[in-house]
Amino acid sequence: MNDRYGNDVLSGDWRSHGRLARPTSRPVEATHGTVVEDVETGWVGAVVSVEKAGGVHVVHLEDRRGKVRAFPLGAGFLQDGRPVALTAPRAAQRAALAEAEQAASRTASGSVAVRDAKARVARGSRIFVEGRHDAELVEKVWGHDLRIEGVVVEMLDGVDDLAAVIRDFSPGPGRRMGVLVDHLVPGTKESRIVEKANAVAPEHVLVVGHPYVDVWQSVRPQRLGMTTWPQIPRSMEWKRGICAHLGWPHDSQADIARAWKQILGTVRSYADLEPALLGRVEELIDFVTDEQ
Repeated sequence: MNDRYGNDVLSGDWRSHGRLARPTSRPVEATHGTVVEDVETGWVGAVVSVEKAGGVHVVHLEDRRGKVRAFPLGAGFLQDGRPVALTAPRAAQRAALAEAEQAASRTASGSVAVRDAKARVARGSRIFVEGRHDAELVEKVWGHDLRIEGVVVEMLDGVDDLAAVIRDFSPGPGRRMGVLVDHLVPGTKESRIVEKANAVAPEHVLVVGHPYVDVWQSVRPQRLGMTTWPQIPRSMEWKRGICAHLGWPHDSQADIARAWKQILGTVRSYADLEPALLGRVEELIDFVTDEQ
């Protein structure tokens, strides 16, 4: 028999009918230019950016008058009258991931990182720097490159008798010597020392230098909150003068060592160093690894 009264209205999922129904929000990427309406305020605007603020992702919507307001990313929006939940744009996430991967594939010196490679057996050629701080800075930025190339960095503890150091090293074919000198500018004591040293073994020795009083000065001053490195009176030892300018302890050698560690800690990559140092170190690496 036909049921003249139809089916039981309470059978099935009756909650999904009528005014009790709760429409679900469709996920929509918050890509630039996507137009939505905020349900609570009625604000209608186009997506101009998505960012994280205070630990919460927010979307910025620009209305037709050019005004911009921020709203929490997620549900609570309408698009063409239908509820949507704005999600972070996957393209931006992919771009951020690609950028992070690219950064991870580079060494601090900016060269392509060689993964899972064993350090090469040390070459006969060497790079010499004036002191510990120079060596630590070179290691931090170029350490990966030098290990791959098998180049050892040694300390000179000053260059006053550089010609004798070169003779003791006995440079020759397959045993090149690169030297990095501080404050190598015309008319200085360093320039006269280097001129004499260059005559010892010119084919197998390269002596280059940077213009800075000390390797500290090769770190960009912005990394320490300064626009430029300060001028220190000749009557005051330069490193102690820098520490005093920065408000750091400077009475003992331990204070100076701690100050250098603090400066070195601000160096993340080659981008935090001055070009005058970068070019010279790269030149030395090329010289000692070209053993033809």
